[in-house]
Amino acid sequence: MKRKILFIALAFTALFTLACTALQNLSIIGSAPTPLPTDRPQVFNPSTADQEQILIELYRRANPAVVNVTTFMAQAKPDSAGNGVGQGSGFLYDSQGRIVTNNHVVENATRVEVTFSDGTTREARILGVDPDSDLAVLEVDMAPAEIQPLPLGDSGALQVGQTVAAIGNPFGLEGTLTAGIVSSLGRVVPSGLSQFSIPQVIQTDAAINPGNSGGPLLNLKGEVVGVNTQILTGDGSRANSGVGFAVPANIIRKVAPSLIANGSYTWPWLGVRGGTVSVMIATANDLGEITGAYIAEVMPNGPAAKAGLRGADREVEVDGSPVPVGGDVVKAVDEQAIVSFDDLLEYIALRSEVGQTLKLTIIRDGRERTIEVTLEARPSPEEVNP
Repeated sequence: MKRKILFIALAFTALFTLACTALQNLSIIGSAPTPLPTDRPQVFNPSTADQEQILIELYRRANPAVVNVTTFMAQAKPDSAGNGVGQGSGFLYDSQGRIVTNNHVVENATRVEVTFSDGTTREARILGVDPDSDLAVLEVDMAPAEIQPLPLGDSGALQVGQTVAAIGNPFGLEGTLTAGIVSSLGRVVPSGLSQFSIPQVIQTDAAINPGNSGGPLLNLKGEVVGVNTQILTGDGSRANSGVGFAVPANIIRKVAPSLIANGSYTWPWLGVRGGTVSVMIATANDLGEITGAYIAEVMPNGPAAKAGLRGADREVEVDGSPVPVGGDVVKAVDEQAIVSFDDLLEYIALRSEVGQTLKLTIIRDGRERTIEVTLEARPSPEEVNP
């Protein structure tokens, strides 16, 4: 029997069917500016303690800043029990009562409440949401005075094998700590609520389940390195199967300040769909190397189209499979090598901004050439798919 593979968004009432960025399910790319993070409370140094004591201390310090997010909706979500109430997690981001969680946790909510570990419950306002990164920021009038915000770490410094811990409210069980390792880095995962994917996602085997959505993934210093957002399950259930995903802290650092200030975040957009050059693409297109980002489609009136980038103009059959032919291959951006389509996505999303002009090194008709592209803001879904 073929196993059913599902990505599960971790809000207690939210289940999403996701796509992928492979050539079969082509993704659109885009990104934005870099606001500053909030105050960073002092963190402890775990180097001299054993791991058990580290986790005890980590929980003691971090758990007070983790909240249970309860949402009330006029209509129940399709997969909920029918009472119109959902649950997720979040964490105190700054001393002004701002709380970071997932966008899918608060989507369509008419009222949001947050409960701190001491039982204090506050009504929260939604300051801003970003479906493309699945992030949201809430605000309460007054957080308990003794609770310190959680500092953001550098997700770019993470290594596979590094120990991480998740704190949240799986299945409504508040204050739950689980631990594991970073099992992979640099994943590109569909956001679930938009047509765009999230780059540089952290994969972990720390047990996370529905209700963990929006809660922090922490390193052993007590720094937030990610926000738990989805799980991948192989049996169709909504339970953890050892593959979870977290939005990296370096995206939170970019997006959250804009959500606080403006209620939204503007990502740059190149306006292409494509995939990584494979053996079949290289063969069909007479490419000398099996590397680079292949442009299968250029969106009409987008930045790439205005700059003259070309998508595939036909298909040929290779070993019985249709393969696009005639598209440009991006080999470098601003002289930074592009090995895969995900590299191109990451460069646009995290190292560029709206209005910036990039120099793309491409292969077209067997020759290398340079094209300059000026990035624009990502369009709405209606504009991309009229």
